[in-house]
Amino acid sequence: MTESEPTQSPLLRTPSGKPRARSLGLQFAGSPGPLNVITDVPGVEVGYVTLIEGSDVRTGVTAIHPRGKASPGDPVVAGFHSQNGNGEMTGVSWIEESGTFAGPITITNTHAVGVAHAGTVAWTIRHHPALTQVFLLPVAAETWDGYLNDVNGHHVTEEVVIDALEAAHRGPLEEGSVGGGTGMNCYQFKAGSGTASRIVSYADQEYTVGVFVQANFGARKELVLRGIPLGDALAEDNPMEEFHGAPPGAGSIIAVVATDAPLLPHQCKAMARRVSLGIARTGTSGSHFSGDLFLAFSTANVGAFTPTLETFFGERQQLDELKFVPWGSMDPFFEAVVEGVEEAIINALVANEEMVGRSGHRSPALPREKVVELVTKARGQ
Repeated sequence: MTESEPTQSPLLRTPSGKPRARSLGLQFAGSPGPLNVITDVPGVEVGYVTLIEGSDVRTGVTAIHPRGKASPGDPVVAGFHSQNGNGEMTGVSWIEESGTFAGPITITNTHAVGVAHAGTVAWTIRHHPALTQVFLLPVAAETWDGYLNDVNGHHVTEEVVIDALEAAHRGPLEEGSVGGGTGMNCYQFKAGSGTASRIVSYADQEYTVGVFVQANFGARKELVLRGIPLGDALAEDNPMEEFHGAPPGAGSIIAVVATDAPLLPHQCKAMARRVSLGIARTGTSGSHFSGDLFLAFSTANVGAFTPTLETFFGERQQLDELKFVPWGSMDPFFEAVVEGVEEAIINALVANEEMVGRSGHRSPALPREKVVELVTKARGQ
């Protein structure tokens, strides 16, 4: 299947018709979910606000609700991993302490991460005021879009964050230059938001592992697609190479892994660690100037955790219980993470067009037809 062939398959096209990686004939291991997106995980909702204004505004916000907008107070089991800490994700101290978090996740640009945090608090006050009687510890993360966006311009406001949280939905998702990924680049091509999913069978049940990335990392020379090194062959037309505001490979990646499989916190942390292996399949060695921060959570065990607010006021005293996949059966779930992360990153690259932004800076799109030609040649077809 080439990108010129029309198709309505959600595995090949986004809702607006943008090509996804599989539309180029790229083949991936594992069994994708029906839509091959993080919202294949039951309950997960994703929303975007995309800001493209004038010549200098190229940014936005992505919002992810683990249990949907209606149930932010029920904690999910979670684990965090930092491959490289040159970035920010709020809320992780509590995740490391308790193995849980409650409420939505937001992803935006570096200088708006505090606004995203505040916007989440404002949204919760508006819709779930009972949860704000004491304190909230929202998860807000960032990558740097200053090559294309006026990152100092305070274009992301609390209302923008609230709008992204309100826009969250289930079903197919757009990819590329949308939401928090609007101004991002990957391997010095236009990139941004990408997603994928895998189905894992265990104990006569099918579980879903979904991945969402905000991809903004890597030098052009490092790029590998499905095991084929393409950096040298695609070295031309790289205006970011001449940009002196950040070294090649700088920028960061945020990855969110969701599953409905019942897991322990340390198993979620182990899932988050496997994100590094999926990223490595696309070629990067991981720059010092990149914040590579990964969060994994499980939506299983609904109602298993007594919310902190209830223990704070002594309203409930009980023993909580968890079901979980045995550690010795975790390998297929780890494989799903690695496979999904690789495909999500490539989707972010493929579902894109060239963008010009701040100070006339230009980010070229991945040359899809040339990629098809190079991959076909490498396979000897």
